[in-house]
Amino acid sequence: MHVPDGFLDAPTSIATAALAIGAVAAALRGARRELDDATAPLAGLVATFVFAAQMVNFPVGAGTSGHLLGGALAAILVGPWTATLCLTVVLAVQSLLFADGGVTALGTNVLLMGVVGVWTGWLIFRGLRPLLHRSRATVGAVAGLAAFLSVPATALAFVGLYAVGGTAPVPLASLVLAMGIWHILIGIGEAFITAFVVGAVHRTRPDLVHALRTAERVVPPVEKVTLG
Repeated sequence: MHVPDGFLDAPTSIATAALAIGAVAAALRGARRELDDATAPLAGLVATFVFAAQMVNFPVGAGTSGHLLGGALAAILVGPWTATLCLTVVLAVQSLLFADGGVTALGTNVLLMGVVGVWTGWLIFRGLRPLLHRSRATVGAVAGLAAFLSVPATALAFVGLYAVGGTAPVPLASLVLAMGIWHILIGIGEAFITAFVVGAVHRTRPDLVHALRTAERVVPPVEKVTLG
């Protein structure tokens, strides 16, 4: 879903860049609460995995491409704020060193994949958290569903931006059809990968799954005080 240069007009690109800068600034503060000595190395591994996964692109049409996003996977494993930073670093390296995604569209790509993709997956997982029963299969299934839904949600956000400030000679209806079909298929692949990875980590090191650490935080019982 790397948006190329010139696909959106200047006002839309500037607006998305401003929103992306604000989101990254907030993520820098929020990640301090998520990272510790155990999760910091995992964040690096997650960023590396997402980078490799996103390098496999599928042409969607009109200069755009589709690929695995990895936002939900990153959010579940290392937390949404850290995941936003991971995706931002990945997208910046891809844009500046590999010409994958336009430089002027970097803010747009960060907003779509690093914010919409990450936080949609995170909020869906958190919303479905009551369905978890501490089993590997259930955790993986819920993570996979969150990943699947995050992909078309990100594609829909892109379509919304194009409807506001698109400059390519592509009918909006054609773009919606192409993005919808391709990203539903991509979402299925992302769901299986996310379910497998999260399930495997949960089986071997459940303490490293950030979403479960926050979900399983135990509140100490209040001691009863007897008067008299």
